[in-house]
Amino acid sequence: MNSKLILSIGEAMVELSEAGQSGLWRLGIAGDTLNTAWYLRRLLPPDWRIAYCSRVGQGEFSQKMLDFLAAEGIETTHVSRDPAREIALYAIALKNGERSFNYWRETSAARGLADDPQALSAALDGVRIAYFSGITLAILPEPGRVRLLETLKAARAAGTQVVFDPNLRPRLWPDAATMRDRIEAAAGIADLVMPSFDDERDHFGDADPQATVARYLGWGARQVVVKAGGDPIHHGGSEGKGLIDGLERELLPVDTTAAGDSFNAGYLAAQLQGAGIADAIRAAHDLSRAVIRHPGALVREAVARD
Repeated sequence: MNSKLILSIGEAMVELSEAGQSGLWRLGIAGDTLNTAWYLRRLLPPDWRIAYCSRVGQGEFSQKMLDFLAAEGIETTHVSRDPAREIALYAIALKNGERSFNYWRETSAARGLADDPQALSAALDGVRIAYFSGITLAILPEPGRVRLLETLKAARAAGTQVVFDPNLRPRLWPDAATMRDRIEAAAGIADLVMPSFDDERDHFGDADPQATVARYLGWGARQVVVKAGGDPIHHGGSEGKGLIDGLERELLPVDTTAAGDSFNAGYLAAQLQGAGIADAIRAAHDLSRAVIRHPGALVREAVARD
C-alpha cells in the first residue's frame, strides 16, 4: 500500500496536570493513542497524513479537543459527535517523576467510537498504518471490541499495517481474564506489537522480555518490540530478532506520562523513513528519554526542529 496515511484509534481526554504552583493546574488534551499521533505528526515530513479516529460530545471541551487536533495538524474527519456523552477527563499527580492518575471517563463519548461499522470501515479505508492500544479496547463495550478487531483484520487483509500497544490497564477492564483474552485476540491481527515488559511481567507472568516476545509471536503477531524502561530492548519476529543494549537511562525523570507513547512514535517514524530495527529502537529510546525530562504528555521541546 502506497498511502501515506496513519490512523490512530482511541480516546483523547482533557488532561489536568500540576502547573508548578500550589493550587494551579494546567489544562491540555492527551491520551495514549493521541500522544503517539501527536509525536508522529512532528517526526514525519508533511507528505505524511496523521488522522485520529474517536468520538466526542458536542460541548465546549469536546470542541477544544477538535480545535486542538486541527491546530496540531491531525485530521479529525473520523472523530464523530455524540449527542448525549462528552469527552472524558483525567488528572495527573506526580511523585519523584512517577505518575498516578485519577480518571472521570465512565460516560466518555469515546466508548462509542466503534458503534457504527460502516463509519469504522470508512475510517480505515486506504490507511497505511492503523495504530491502537489495549486502552482503546478496554474502554469499549464488548460488541465494540469485537467490531473494532474484525474491522482491523479486514483492513489488514486489504494491505493496512496494524500496530498494537497492549498498554495494560487492568482497572479499565471488567476482569483480568477478559483483558488477557482480548489482548491475545488483538495480537493475533497485529503486524507489530509494542508491549512494555513491566506490565507484561505483572499481568502475564513473563519471566523476561524474551518470554514476552515469544508469547506475542505465538499469538500471531508478526513482529514484537518490548519496551523496557531504559533496560536492553528485545525484539523478534518476521523482521528479525535481537537485543539492543547500551541505551542510556534517564536517572532523574521529571514525568514519565508519555514515555511509551513517544517511543512508539519514534520507532514508527524512524522505520517509515528507512531506518532498520536497531536504529529505529535507538531513535525511539532517545525521543522517549527527552520526553520524560519534561512535565506533561506532549513535550514540544523533545521534538523541536532546529
